Amino acid sequence: MTTQALRAPALKVNGEDTAIGDVPVHTTVLDWLRDRGLTGAKEGCAEGECGACSVLVARPGIDTETEWTAVNACLLPVASLDGQEIVTSEGLGSPVALHPVQQEMAVRGGSQCGFCTPGFICSMAAEYYRPGRTTSAANDHEHGANGFDLHALSGNLCRCTGYRPIRDAAYALGDPTENDALAVRRNSPPPTPAATGMVTGEAEFVRPASLDEVLGLLADRPGAQVVAGSTDLGVQVNIFGSRPPLTVAIDQLAELREFAFGPDEVRLGAALTLTEIERRLAGRVPLLGQMFPQFASRLIRNGATIGGNLGTGSPIGDTPPALLALDASIILASRRGERSVLLADYFTGYRQTLKAPDELIKTIVVPLPLAPLTAFHKIAKRRFDDISSVAIGYAVEVVDGVVRQARIGLGGVAATPLRASATEEAVIGQPWTEHTVRTAAAVMAGEGTPMDDHRASASYRSAMLGQSLLRFYCAAEGASA
Repeated sequence: MTTQALRAPALKVNGEDTAIGDVPVHTTVLDWLRDRGLTGAKEGCAEGECGACSVLVARPGIDTETEWTAVNACLLPVASLDGQEIVTSEGLGSPVALHPVQQEMAVRGGSQCGFCTPGFICSMAAEYYRPGRTTSAANDHEHGANGFDLHALSGNLCRCTGYRPIRDAAYALGDPTENDALAVRRNSPPPTPAATGMVTGEAEFVRPASLDEVLGLLADRPGAQVVAGSTDLGVQVNIFGSRPPLTVAIDQLAELREFAFGPDEVRLGAALTLTEIERRLAGRVPLLGQMFPQFASRLIRNGATIGGNLGTGSPIGDTPPALLALDASIILASRRGERSVLLADYFTGYRQTLKAPDELIKTIVVPLPLAPLTAFHKIAKRRFDDISSVAIGYAVEVVDGVVRQARIGLGGVAATPLRASATEEAVIGQPWTEHTVRTAAAVMAGEGTPMDDHRASASYRSAMLGQSLLRFYCAAEGASA
C-alpha cells in the first residue's frame, strides 16, 4: 500500500526531527520505532499491560511548561504523534554516558535478561522528572526518601529480576542536575500537535484543528472512529485486527480539555487524561481519588480519558460506578447542538448508550456539594492493574443518625453499569446502624444480573456486593469513631 500524506508528517525523536514516512495509517509507535533501529522498546503483550514498550512524550505540564509522560508505544498510532516529541531509552543515555536512571538500574542489579528493562527505565525516568518530586518526602513502602512514587512503575512487568533491586534503583535516584537537558526542557512548552492528515489506501487518520471540524466529520462520515489515548482502540487494532476507515484524533482539542471546580459543580473535559484529572483535583473529590489508583496502571492513565471510558459503554469500566454515585451528567455535542444527559440514563444496553452516532462526549459534570461518606471498592484478582469483577461507588449522607441520601453505582453485575436503586431505597430514611446495613446488604446481593465468566462466578459477584456494603459501613463508622 502507498501512503499519501496531506502534509509531510514528522516528529522529534531523541532530539532529531524524523519523518514518519511511507507507513500504513494504523502503524503503532512501537513498530515504527523498531523499524528505524530503536529496538529498546519491546512488544510483550500488545495490550498495554506489560510496559516493555514505554517511551516518553513531551506533553503540556500542570506545574511546568512541559512534562515527560510515559506512555505505551504499542497502543498509540504513530500518526497521533505527528508534530510531537518523544524520547526512547536510547535517547536517555549512552553506554559511555549513562542516564542516572540507567546507572542506578545497572549498579543495583535491576536487569537480567534486559527485555523489560528499557520500559522500566522510561517509566522510571518520567517519575524522575516529575515536577514536585521531592527528596524530603517521608519514606514508606510506596514512596522512598527521594519522593519516588512506586505506582509510576505499576504498568511495568519483570519476569526474571524481581522487583526489589528495581525498587532500590528507584529509591536511590537523586534530583536532576541543573544542566540535565531533559530537566531543562521542562521549562519550554511542548510542540503543538500538528493538524494531521494521512491516507493509506482505504484508511485515513486526521487530527482536526477544532471541535466544529470533528462534529462535521462525525455528521458527514458515519462510522468515524474517535480516538484520544488509544488505550482501547490500540488493543482492537493489535489483537483483533481492527482497521477503522477513518480515525479522528481529539486528545488535544481545547474544547474537550476543560477543567473547572466551581461552587456548584465540577466540569471535567472528556479528553483530559485520568492522570491530569487526578492531579488537578488533588483529592477534592475523594471518591474519584480512591478510584484513580485502581484504574489500570499509570502508563494507561497517562493516556486514558473518562470520555473514552464512558464512550465504550462497557459494563466493567471503572469510572461509571464512581460517577453514578456522584450523580454525574454528561454533555453530548453534535452539529445539532449540545444536550445534557444524566449518567444514570445514559447506558441503554450492552455497550449501547444514548449517544447518537454523530455525537461526542464533551464534558462530564459532577454536582456539588459532595456527599460526606464516599468510597470506591474494586474487587479483582489483583490489587492493581486489573479488570474488575465487581466495582462499587458509594456516596451517602447521614444527618442526625439517619440516612438522608444514598447513591450506589455498580459495575460488572449487569449488561450495563447501574444504580443499586433497591439498596438505596432500603437505607434512605433509615437509621445508619449495623442492623439497617445488614438488611440492605441482603438486598444489595440481589442487585443486577451477574453472570459466570473467567473473572468470577455470578454467586461470587453477588456475595461481594453484600460484603462491600458492610465493609463501607465499618470503614465509615471507624473513621467517625
